[in-house]
Amino acid sequence: MVVVSIPDSSMAPSGAGIEGIETVVWDLSGIPPRAGEIEVVVAPYMTPKASLAAVRHTPNARLVQLQSAGYEGIPEVLAGIGRADVALANAAGVHDASTAELAVGLAITALRGLDEHARAQVEGRWERPHGTPSTSLADRRALVVGYGSVGRAIAARLIPFEVAVTAVATRARAGDDLVERVHGTDELPALLPEHDLVVVVVPLTEDTRHLVDEAFLSALPDGALVVNVARGQVADTDAILAHAGRLRFALDVTDPEPLPADHDLWRAPGVVITPHVGGASTAMAPRMRALLRRQLEVLAAGGSALNVVHGDPGALGGSGTLK
Repeated sequence: MVVVSIPDSSMAPSGAGIEGIETVVWDLSGIPPRAGEIEVVVAPYMTPKASLAAVRHTPNARLVQLQSAGYEGIPEVLAGIGRADVALANAAGVHDASTAELAVGLAITALRGLDEHARAQVEGRWERPHGTPSTSLADRRALVVGYGSVGRAIAARLIPFEVAVTAVATRARAGDDLVERVHGTDELPALLPEHDLVVVVVPLTEDTRHLVDEAFLSALPDGALVVNVARGQVADTDAILAHAGRLRFALDVTDPEPLPADHDLWRAPGVVITPHVGGASTAMAPRMRALLRRQLEVLAAGGSALNVVHGDPGALGGSGTLK
């Protein structure tokens, strides 16, 4: 029997009817019920990484299942409590649709000036643009930086808008049914000047921290739009402020985060900000429950855990406990 802690009762159906699986509710606060029996911990969504230190209350835990795709800093938290042996699985695939929708929505908002129209509505102003018309998403040359599952979902949504999409990943590789080839990040200096829309969706690592820096932004043509749906620290905030006005930005993530009320980024010209809501849509919960059910079915059958991004996937042995 594998005991799994879930953060709230809404996730209970994910384990219902799976032989060999029992669930208990624990949101990482306090001491969990059946603490010594819990082998799989499902973390709450968007929980501060420091809260994962609560895994120290579950001495037999062997797997932590996240509800986010990102996991930066969490292996270090587990190591800090002496639990580097605990495997970590992310929610790859769960947020693809929601994040891709927001990326496209942010691009349209910034290009068409929908944020300005929303402010005018609050003030009761019927204000139509004069002179230069707003920019259409159609005919943009888009660079999708980070061509994993979310990046591919973004490309799949941009192409029907008549956008020419170029994909970039860590290393160059063959293309797929959406793009002819995938370029490597080493090609960015040559690619950036040829694109007027950049969507950043890379994971945060030491290699991608401040990827969007002064040199990156300086290479873009005037009026280009940068959409960041990755992590705030992927971009250098000082560099964004220096280029705001010459370039446009649509940011679902910022550095720092949450963004203080008096931060200059709120008032920078040509900047649209949403408060890290890329995955927070009605599409998330059913996809997360489906992923968790698949995970528990695999574990109950003695297989290796899915989506493991750190540590040993482990397996369920004949005794019904994780190896």
